[in-house]
Amino acid sequence: MNDMTPIAKTTPKDWETDQEVRWCPGCGDYAILKAVQRTMPELGVLPENTVFVSGIGCSSRFPYYMETYGFHTIHGRAPAVATGVKLANPDLDVWIITGDGDALSIGGNHTMHLLRRNLDCQVLLFNNEIYGLTKGQYSPTSRVGTRSPSTPFGSVDRPASPCAFALGSGARFVARAIDVNKNLPSVLKAAHAHKGASFIEIYQNCIVYNDDVFASFTDKDKAQAGQLWVEHGQPLLFAGGTKGIALDQERLILKIVDVVDGDWAAAKVIVHDQTNRAVAHMLVELPLGTFPVALGVIYNDPAPTFESAVVAQNKQASEGKKPDLQKLLSQGQTWQVEKQPHAM
Repeated sequence: MNDMTPIAKTTPKDWETDQEVRWCPGCGDYAILKAVQRTMPELGVLPENTVFVSGIGCSSRFPYYMETYGFHTIHGRAPAVATGVKLANPDLDVWIITGDGDALSIGGNHTMHLLRRNLDCQVLLFNNEIYGLTKGQYSPTSRVGTRSPSTPFGSVDRPASPCAFALGSGARFVARAIDVNKNLPSVLKAAHAHKGASFIEIYQNCIVYNDDVFASFTDKDKAQAGQLWVEHGQPLLFAGGTKGIALDQERLILKIVDVVDGDWAAAKVIVHDQTNRAVAHMLVELPLGTFPVALGVIYNDPAPTFESAVVAQNKQASEGKKPDLQKLLSQGQTWQVEKQPHAM
């Protein structure tokens, strides 16, 4: 019996390219890039088996900075290209890097179908609630009242919720994180461990066109009360454990309750079940300002992947058959073009 060759260990340096990283100074993309480069060695994967695919936007420069295979595709079409990559070689580890505009505007249709098909890949959606690359127009996730070059009097659009969109599209793994938060690597690891389409919304600060838009829950003095980090099997507590999330039995909605002396059970605080799709929907749509922002792995319930079904179907269809290209080309209506003599 032959021993399996162990996968060579890598370091963060092995995942860095020689390209100059070019984002605006202070951009949250730097923190996400470093978090990914630090996390990859811990996943036990190799650069030569990894592919990063991006669309258009500030975030979409990402493949240039990862020492892997990569595609910088066209606006909104990263999911389509990633699907082709995964079907061509299901053994590749595919990551999609996109933004709120790229994934939810022109790319909304492609994102939806990738999620419902459950292609085995990781989707990192950088949400800065603005179009940063094209100089600050409002995006599908911009809040009502957002002033921008395209909405000088304030946006009147009701913003899209990326995680609600993902759940509605049939995603089997939905998570949230923050660009500079120490918990981002653990969320990335959970997403990679999930077999199927893993969707992560990452709140990313655009220091030029939408600076501090997330300050109400990311500032140090507001983070404890403004962030609800969920963990499977653990009670939904925040504000240092003094508050929790419970279910209003009459209205079937979530509510905030006080936790006295750490007795969360007496306060009827919900224990997080990451397979509960109904509660996941409620968590991702908690009103900003009134409730803390739900972060971490919100929903995780694996299902068969798209590429595995395609491979199995192709194998079944080809069993007992010998490839015959000539027969394939000759079937149906065919004709032969013969050389005609030159006219006199």
